[in-house]
Amino acid sequence: MSKKLAVGIDIGGTLTKVGLVDREGELFVHEDFSTVKYEDFGEYLDHLQKLVQELRGKLDFEHEIVGYGVGAPNANYYRGTIEYAANLKWKGVVPFSEEFGKRFDHPVYITNDASAAAIGEMIYGNAQNMKDFMVITLGTGLGSGIVCNGKLVYGFDSQAGELGHVVIDPNGRMTGLGRRGGLEAYVSSTGIKRTVFHLLSDSLEDSVLRNYSYNNLHGETITKAAEDGDPIAIKAFEMTGRILGEQLANFTTFSHPEAFFLLGGLAKAGEWIFEPTRRHLEGNLLPFYKGKVKLLPSGMLKKNAAILGAAALVWDHE
Repeated sequence: MSKKLAVGIDIGGTLTKVGLVDREGELFVHEDFSTVKYEDFGEYLDHLQKLVQELRGKLDFEHEIVGYGVGAPNANYYRGTIEYAANLKWKGVVPFSEEFGKRFDHPVYITNDASAAAIGEMIYGNAQNMKDFMVITLGTGLGSGIVCNGKLVYGFDSQAGELGHVVIDPNGRMTGLGRRGGLEAYVSSTGIKRTVFHLLSDSLEDSVLRNYSYNNLHGETITKAAEDGDPIAIKAFEMTGRILGEQLANFTTFSHPEAFFLLGGLAKAGEWIFEPTRRHLEGNLLPFYKGKVKLLPSGMLKKNAAILGAAALVWDHE
């Protein structure tokens, strides 16, 4: 009997991740390749087409491809386009689905990476029995996928859920889109690095983090420093968790999710980020929300969430 598979494609600013996934979320084969290597979009799709065929050739069982799911920055679900993505070399409006369809025979579904993660959480993550939740992705930036009544919220023009660009300080840090005080400038893998350097400049406390340049400092290093009792690292997590918790309390007021799921590099810090976020979330909720909103790790935190989330778009249409 032929096994049905979806192709999950996650397009990142640095790497594109591709894999073949079944309905239960098992990833059979996958491979990454450089996104930045292909300045010409047509050449990029040519390579993608070749890679999919190579991955299919590695399988030792009969299978059929039922569709392609794509997660990409600034993707428009309704139009099948990638629009003005700051971290991709293809500028302006890229007619992704149109060009993709010239090379592939099966349906393609594209949305932004955080929305794909939310669908993945609903189909084979920790939200399988939930109808109202949000997935917050904490990577280079902060992404968010919002699910209400069992349906992903796309909004009027497929751009709903850009919560990383909610302004928390009009005179604050600049985001990648040139917006001052956007949440992702404080709460993300990049944001916590910026917080560490802010704290280092404002303090004379001893810290192992003083030995690192900005470009050589990584989230794992900050977590290890916190575990070793480093005061700057501990304060950085507390500040990050406070800001995130306060904003999750604000987000609760417009959709009252059953749970927030954290995903991405910063979420891998575990209780260092979860504990202060949970504390400040609960402390800032309106009285009638208290005790009713969970903060949970994504069920895909230890899996290849990017590919699984993209593939979930296909199963969401089956």
